[in-house]
Order: sequence, then structure tokens, then C-alpha cells
Amino acid sequence: MSASADQILALLPQTQCTRCGYPDCAGYARAIAASEAPINQCPPGGAEGIERLAKLTGQSVQPLNPVFGVEGPMTGAIIDEDWCIGCTMCLKACPTDAIVGTNKRMHTVIEAWCTGCELCIPVCPVDCIRMENVSDERTGWAAWSQSQADTARRRYDFHVLRLQHETAENERRLEAKAHAKLADLPAHSLQTDPAVLEKKRAVIQAALASARARQQPPPG
Repeated sequence: MSASADQILALLPQTQCTRCGYPDCAGYARAIAASEAPINQCPPGGAEGIERLAKLTGQSVQPLNPVFGVEGPMTGAIIDEDWCIGCTMCLKACPTDAIVGTNKRMHTVIEAWCTGCELCIPVCPVDCIRMENVSDERTGWAAWSQSQADTARRRYDFHVLRLQHETAENERRLEAKAHAKLADLPAHSLQTDPAVLEKKRAVIQAALASARARQQPPPG
């Protein structure tokens, strides 16, 4: 029985934790659909998650592969306010934008949006983040509701879209600066040697060409 990546994705817990070995739940879903990955690599989904995927795909139920982790309780991130230095590293790492704060200001976690992915832990330079059990003895889908999964998926989609917009806006700003320099290169350089200025012009033009190439949609 074949199943589409979208059908498979709908059965994943949407924690975006990357424990499956893929950059997000959608990546893992595509790999399963393409028969490039088995259905037992998602610790947050646990045994019930494997059963759901087995029923959809027609594959046999198998134990969770311990290489990718173990099924456990749902956890939530807690930031120690006394140690937080406001570096914003955890904000960038959080796949659902569940951490709020600004540079050099204390950060905090919005509990309802935290998926327990733990991606904020390794990037914190002062180890001020810890994970706390929020589901007691419940594990897998018993600890994580479909409503929470739906919220996490929406938050992640928004997170990806926001990053794309920020990247595009930053590239537009850099391109505008590059064009301004090209328009009057001598005024934007301490160099006066025409040969040196011409080399700088070539470098800027190459950078602009590269930026335009990145903005082109992929073929097909």
C-alpha cells in the first residue's frame, strides 16, 4: 500500500525534533513515502506512532529503533532567568518560535508552543535551559495530543515562512547596497588605483549575479 508524504506527515507528532535523522517531520515523511526510511525512527511518536504509520503504509509493526532515541514522557523547556544572558541563540533554534525575548534581555518559553524538541539545549552558551517532564508517566501519543501536533505544525510552517521572508529581505538590502557602491565605486572605497577599483567592481558584480541566481525558482 502506497501512502503520500502528506498522509504520512499528518500522522507524525510535528515536534520537529530532528531525532529521526531528518531536518523536520516533513523531511522524514518524504523519506518514508519514497521508501528511503523505515517507519520506526520517531521517538516522540513512540510505539503508537509506529502502529499508525504501519496501518497507513501497509508495513509491518516494528520496535522503535533505539539508534534514534527512546519513547519517553513529554518535556518542556525551562529557562533559568538568573543565568540567561539574552544571546538569542535559542530563539533562532526553536522550530515553533516558542521562545520569546530580545538581545541582551531575558528570554522565556511559551509553554503551549514548546514541543520538547530540545534543540535549544545545545546552542545555549551558558547552559541555562533544562527540560522538565510535563506528562508524568504518559509517553508517545498518550503524552502528546493531536491538537498539540496541529498547533506545532502551524507554528513550524509560520517559522519557516518567517525565516524565508527575513532571508529575502536581507538579500534585498545587501543588493541595494551593492548597487549603490557600483554606481559610484570611488566614493565607497579608500582605493584610488583604477585597476584595484575595477577588481572590486568585478567582485561586486559577481556577488550580485550569485544573489540573482539564488532568487530564481528551481527548474521544473
